[in-house]
Amino acid sequence: MKTSSTFSILIWINASRAKNNEAELFARVTVNQKRTNISLKRKINIDHWDKSKSRLKGNSENARKQNQFIEQIKAKLHKVHIDLYNQEKLITAQLIKATFLGEGENNKSLNELIKYHSEKAKGTFAIGTIRNYGITENYISKFLQQKRKTTDIYLNQLDYKFICDFENFLHCLWPKEHPKALGQNTVMKHIQRLRKMVTLSYHLEWIDKDPFIRWKPTFEKTNREFLSDSELSNLETYEFISERLERVRDLFIFSCYTGIAYIDIMQLTHNNIHLGIDGNKWIITKRQKTKITVKVPILEKAQYLIDKYCSHPMTQVTGTLFPVITNEKLNAYLKEVANFSGIKKNLTFHMARHTFATTVTLTNGVPIETVSKMLGHTKISTTQIYAKVIERKVSDDMNILRDILNKNKLSENKKAQQ
Repeated sequence: MKTSSTFSILIWINASRAKNNEAELFARVTVNQKRTNISLKRKINIDHWDKSKSRLKGNSENARKQNQFIEQIKAKLHKVHIDLYNQEKLITAQLIKATFLGEGENNKSLNELIKYHSEKAKGTFAIGTIRNYGITENYISKFLQQKRKTTDIYLNQLDYKFICDFENFLHCLWPKEHPKALGQNTVMKHIQRLRKMVTLSYHLEWIDKDPFIRWKPTFEKTNREFLSDSELSNLETYEFISERLERVRDLFIFSCYTGIAYIDIMQLTHNNIHLGIDGNKWIITKRQKTKITVKVPILEKAQYLIDKYCSHPMTQVTGTLFPVITNEKLNAYLKEVANFSGIKKNLTFHMARHTFATTVTLTNGVPIETVSKMLGHTKISTTQIYAKVIERKVSDDMNILRDILNKNKLSENKKAQQ
């Protein structure tokens, strides 16, 4: 609310506590006869100070710089007062000081936002998502230290240039023990995470405008690799001497025939197996990543693998359908699996999910809506990414269209002859 009030600024030095003839410089803000002092973090030689004019004496270079600084401080304090007045705030000396020092409610810092977002994420995000945000936060910290020479900034300092500078920083970043610098899509993911945090601060009214309003992500198109029919068959039938590699292969094959992601497979137990509406066995689980319930009919090859490990010593201890193994080890061992079985592609466990979506389902005529449901996708556009890479499916669909068009043409010719 607007109220009439008195407001004044006094620049002064604390000469009574001078050391080595230098005293600390202060700004005193007074509102309605209530005052507060703000340390300006500068030392002034008391012999050079003009108390009556609240400025340094003379016209030396040092005097001009210090007096310019004093005028800037006074201008900033006047602006704070005007802004608070226009916002219809109840103005006090303490509120002006807090706003000037960036301690007001509308002067939160980037680190405060990151901390708030991290606390909020603990109960809602999957472990992998939280880990990814942690990596992004680490890069933000490095960017501030290396490029901005600071450890934190106020949210109202975020602008389009900050985003562009951070993007350039990421493009030049070569993380320790990484085989190469960050790729374009990885850079975009990190900036998107920053964007989500900044959007949160906008909704919380910690900032007045969204600095991302003009920023557009640019992703490079990538082909999602999957195993062909022959590659999948070779992998299934290859006999491994190593039991370790056989277990890894079986986990991969199970995902190929269910589409279930690594983290969700590791948590499957017999309690996840239910009789479906068709009288057959189904796996019913919830994706850790999105919390979406997934229901997948168990194909014969998937059931064979469940039965194979039913009495395995490792599953007897854990109570899970399959022996538990870390994602890092699993993907490392898959490189060996690929070498032995003659697969030239960069085999990763997530490729099994791609194979389920393409070679096992879409290529064999399963409708994309059904595939999307089994994969636990919230948007069918996500599933359509897989459909784009299936040349055989495109060929089959066009052959069906060709037959229809030919039949229509024959029908038209018969009618014309009658």
